[in-house]
Amino acid sequence: MKKKHVLVTGGAGFIGRWVVKQLLEKGHRVTALDNLSTGSPENIAEFEGNPEFAFVEGTILDPKSIEALFRENPFGACFHLAADIVVQDSIDRPGQVFENDVKGTFNVLEACRRVGTRFLFMSTCMVYERSQEWSGIAESHPTKPVSPYGAFKIAGEAMTLSYWHAYGLPVTVVRPFNTYGPYQRADGEGGVVAVFTKRKLEGKPLQIYGDGTQTRDLMEVTDCARFVVMAGMSDKTRGEILNAGTGRDVTINQLAEIISGGRVPIEHVPHIHPQSEIPKLLCNYKKARDLLGWRPKVKLEDGLQLVEQWMERQAS
Repeated sequence: MKKKHVLVTGGAGFIGRWVVKQLLEKGHRVTALDNLSTGSPENIAEFEGNPEFAFVEGTILDPKSIEALFRENPFGACFHLAADIVVQDSIDRPGQVFENDVKGTFNVLEACRRVGTRFLFMSTCMVYERSQEWSGIAESHPTKPVSPYGAFKIAGEAMTLSYWHAYGLPVTVVRPFNTYGPYQRADGEGGVVAVFTKRKLEGKPLQIYGDGTQTRDLMEVTDCARFVVMAGMSDKTRGEILNAGTGRDVTINQLAEIISGGRVPIEHVPHIHPQSEIPKLLCNYKKARDLLGWRPKVKLEDGLQLVEQWMERQAS
């Protein structure tokens, strides 16, 4: 793999910091751009002093600063992970999330187009139509977002692919399923493993929204980062959309039982956004396996242990 200078937007976030780590381990030079609204300097403290790493605090909403960053740095690739990812925020404040997830994506895409920088767009499994597919959701499954967040991600996907067709810009769209692992915040949407684990360690009941029969395909973050880097660097994925997951789903009730281990009670509470719930999320990652040779390595039970051990170290 040829060494590149890679820009990672959202590089101080949960998945972003793991993508940065993976790129550095592969021998690439990395610049992380983040406004630190949800990311944290602690997430990237590990890379301080590495001559191949630089951090820029900034926003994707300022096209002039993005253009200046690209003028100063000959980026060979851009991994665009910066986004508002909280479903409830998109329901409560759609205008704010639209600005970040759609206009911000346009600003970064335009900067990449001007200099021909390879572009990867981080989408989500939340773009898919409600499903009961027991064989798993493949990329050909219909998209029908049930939240503004999902709709804005589809807009980002469409823009990304249009730049491939209109300008020949090398682009890739990835749709990771539910990612968890160390460094995930425990106070936001999408962090069910982190939230449950934190409450367990605090001796508090695990609270499940709704009846808990909804399922999730939970992928450990190092598997996700490895997939993102492989997809963003391969010529085989240009102009393509790729899923990543484990091919195994669990109900939220089952997940709570595994994490609790009988140490804390489990209770059900009213759902905060039932209208945007997808009842079954199970990934078919055959395309990523066939194009990239990618497959998940970390089993759920092992990944959950990694999260608990990391949280215990953070608390000590």
